[in-house]
Amino acid sequence: MSILTSLREHVGTAHVLTEPSDVAPYVEDWRGRYRGEVMAVVQPATTQQVSAVVQICAQAGVKLIPQGGHTSMVGGATPVGTRLSDGTAPVVLSLQRMNRILDVDPVGNTLIAQAGCILQNLQAEAARHGRLYGVTLGAEGSCQIGGNVSTNAGGTGVLKYGNTRDQVLGLEVVLPDGTVWNGLRTLRKDNTGYNLKHLFIGGEGTLGIITAVAVRLHPLPNITRTAWLTFETVSHALACLALFQTMAGDRIAGYELLNRAQLLAVLAHFPNVRLPTDPDAPYAVLVELSDTYAKADLQGLMEDALSQLAEQGLLRDAAIAANEAQRAAFWHIRHNISEANRKAGMGLSTDIAVPVKSLAEFIEKASEAVQSRWPQLEIVLVAHMGDGNVHFIPRFSFEQWARIADPAATADAVRGVVHDVAVSMGGTFSAEHGIGHVLVNELVRLRSPLELDLMRRIRGAFDPQTLLNPGKLI
Repeated sequence: MSILTSLREHVGTAHVLTEPSDVAPYVEDWRGRYRGEVMAVVQPATTQQVSAVVQICAQAGVKLIPQGGHTSMVGGATPVGTRLSDGTAPVVLSLQRMNRILDVDPVGNTLIAQAGCILQNLQAEAARHGRLYGVTLGAEGSCQIGGNVSTNAGGTGVLKYGNTRDQVLGLEVVLPDGTVWNGLRTLRKDNTGYNLKHLFIGGEGTLGIITAVAVRLHPLPNITRTAWLTFETVSHALACLALFQTMAGDRIAGYELLNRAQLLAVLAHFPNVRLPTDPDAPYAVLVELSDTYAKADLQGLMEDALSQLAEQGLLRDAAIAANEAQRAAFWHIRHNISEANRKAGMGLSTDIAVPVKSLAEFIEKASEAVQSRWPQLEIVLVAHMGDGNVHFIPRFSFEQWARIADPAATADAVRGVVHDVAVSMGGTFSAEHGIGHVLVNELVRLRSPLELDLMRRIRGAFDPQTLLNPGKLI
């Protein structure tokens, strides 16, 4: 019996896709940069079907690419270079049919969902129960919770709520031999040996396929205040952050830094967007405060903070959102950045993090290091400033990029220069996007031999055939 016949028997003929037009969305990343080939795309509907698919592929020695919403920035779910020596292409296992929310406990502040649940749908269900899920991303309308967990997604809410790892209470995972680990617990306290779920959070699908997730919820904020601030320098924006931390503490729900080049890209490709104030400023910050107490005077707090910043000569201009529509318009600018960058040119996105105090120094040094070698490059950046994470993006025009003789080598060289600056300052070259296949060589170059050996031993213990997501992470 052929592998395709076996797969069709277990998941249904309609859910084993082989026609080129059917598999096309699954074999190329959303930016159109990385593309591979597959034997089939399989769409199981249950954990038992996932287990059967894994067993069938393991017995045949066929590689499997777990895939969620396919929104990776580093080719983490794209079947690139994964053919076997005999030419056999891999199978993509899509979790999109496993999209149900299984349970919500607003008293215990927990939610359980299948891995294919769209993040935005999970957020909406939490809100329906008066609760909030703390991870929010620009791709939340298409990314899936299983993929978020597999990559330990960050986003704009990390400053207040933490990243995905901080939200996960339990997991259900299909292991590389098809067995199912049921760790789908909702306990806050459980000291019964090694905390196995943390191996799969950020594991990029290399140790197992996440099929269900139990996450923490938080009380839904009853009041927010959002402002658009502009600054001459990154140092001034850092001083503003320090003041807000002193005055507002954990009521800071977001603090996002954008440079002018980044804002111009959004304006160019979203003509209905208008900047709230001061379009010529070198830097802008989107800051949001939130509180569960509806009578909290966040307006007074915001105005007091901005008054102090103005008196200290740190603030160029500011606009406080007067209503929910204006707040949404502010965030619309931020969440359209990825799509604007995709259209604006060949951006070589980096995902670094450095100590927060070193952000201004990093941006200055990385800009100098890149532009001294490639003076034609424009530097675009957006930063989750409160947690030190900067998406520092040297950008070629499409015309410049088309004239480059060896694009892959150039991309690696540009990113390497940025990564070296970050690491030299005690930072990391991947804060929230993961490794995928794009940064595998950088992991080898920039992590110690001992760390790499430990990672290889862990992967070998779980998946000695390298069946799951080959060529990714390590």
